[in-house]
Amino acid sequence: MNATGLSDIEQARFNMVEQQIRPWNVFDKKVLQALFDVPRERFVPQGMQAMAFSDVELPLIINAIDSHETMLTPKVEARLAQDLLLEPTDCVLEIGTGSGYQAALLGRLAQQVTTVEIDSRIAAFAADHLQREHVNNVNVEVGDGHAGWGTAEYDAILLTGSVPIIPDALKYQLCVGGRMVVVVGNQPVMTAYRITRTSAASFETQSLFDTVIKPLRGTAQPQFKF
Repeated sequence: MNATGLSDIEQARFNMVEQQIRPWNVFDKKVLQALFDVPRERFVPQGMQAMAFSDVELPLIINAIDSHETMLTPKVEARLAQDLLLEPTDCVLEIGTGSGYQAALLGRLAQQVTTVEIDSRIAAFAADHLQREHVNNVNVEVGDGHAGWGTAEYDAILLTGSVPIIPDALKYQLCVGGRMVVVVGNQPVMTAYRITRTSAASFETQSLFDTVIKPLRGTAQPQFKF
């Protein structure tokens, strides 16, 4: 994309991609196009639009109440999307919906996304944004997905919060050839891994990059759909 003649907001989006995301080894053309196509500024909390393209985690403040959760930085969101190695026919499970922006990115790259959020207020916040932006291939569900979600198998699974160990239950929800990207560890050392299911009982683990993100929340919650 040529930066000449862009509006201020498109210039900010261009700078985000060129100055934050590409230097973090995000080169997949489909992912980069999704970053231009999905308006991140429309998924941030009210009053934070000016910060939408900044290299910081943004607090998810919903109706003036701090949810104590955050949007990941743009470069981490982009890298997670790229490292799932998505195909247009893939069905994806995301654990931890947040603002809905990551799910919208995945929806640009895959056929169908099921995203699970433990906090019903955050889930409603995300569902509203996704509906408003006409993202029709993402389903928001409420509940605790850290130890698995339903019985379906998926082509790709993404956890948007860190976990102390890789959850076996979610590994077995991958179809053969499916990939899971998950950040594992405790502060101050965490590593993102890609787990690929190579057969019914075999998995391959690849270290991707080091980062630090908030832990995934997980307690028993009722399950329902928006």
